[in-house]
Amino acid sequence: MSLPLLILYRIYQFIIMMPLMIVATLLACLLTVTAPALGAPKWGGYVPAVWWARIFCWLTWVRVTVSGRENISPNKSYVFVANHQGAYDIFSVYGYLGHNFRWMMKKSLEKIPFVGATCKRAGHIFVDKSSPSAIRHTMEHAEKQLARGMSVVVFPEGARTLDGKMHAFRRGAFLLATEFSLPVVPLTIDGAYKVLPRSARLPLPGHIHLTIHKPIMPTLQGHDLQRLMEESYKAIESGLK
Repeated sequence: MSLPLLILYRIYQFIIMMPLMIVATLLACLLTVTAPALGAPKWGGYVPAVWWARIFCWLTWVRVTVSGRENISPNKSYVFVANHQGAYDIFSVYGYLGHNFRWMMKKSLEKIPFVGATCKRAGHIFVDKSSPSAIRHTMEHAEKQLARGMSVVVFPEGARTLDGKMHAFRRGAFLLATEFSLPVVPLTIDGAYKVLPRSARLPLPGHIHLTIHKPIMPTLQGHDLQRLMEESYKAIESGLK
């Protein structure tokens, strides 16, 4: 993007985009929080956030394309694992995956005004690693969601990449899949690093491609943890340009 266009884009962001994003966030939070009282907790924990994520992408001129949606069924539970290029990974998965799920997210996100309380009310899982008992509580919460037929989405790298490259996976998500003998679906997010890397504060227009790979199904004996992690890593890596 040339300098004059970048300047115009930044002016647009401050004058038009940011106020609309604040309104969209408040509305999504309000719908999510009030949905359980209206008898629609499952709807409230997902649909408002889908439109919130899409609005963010539209307002920032970020296009998201999806391939492989035929690999998953809306009536099945999965453990989705994705690489973590940047903040727009959340908008890409939330807005365009097309499958109801709950996030496993950092405990620190619970402190974000409005958003933290809303995520908690929606049933998302905050990962607390402060003590062995806190870790056990986190896993119990995740297990309850999976036992109810819900899917979960995890970034097994644990944090956004600093250099744009994919890094080693942690075991947590795969332990859940092993415990419940659930299929693991690798997700490749490509392009989010260019839109908003960890080192930047404001996004740029761009194109993000979300690839939904075929599920890695458990065998009759369940999953082999090491094989599951390796196959998931290779699948995600294969979708990166």
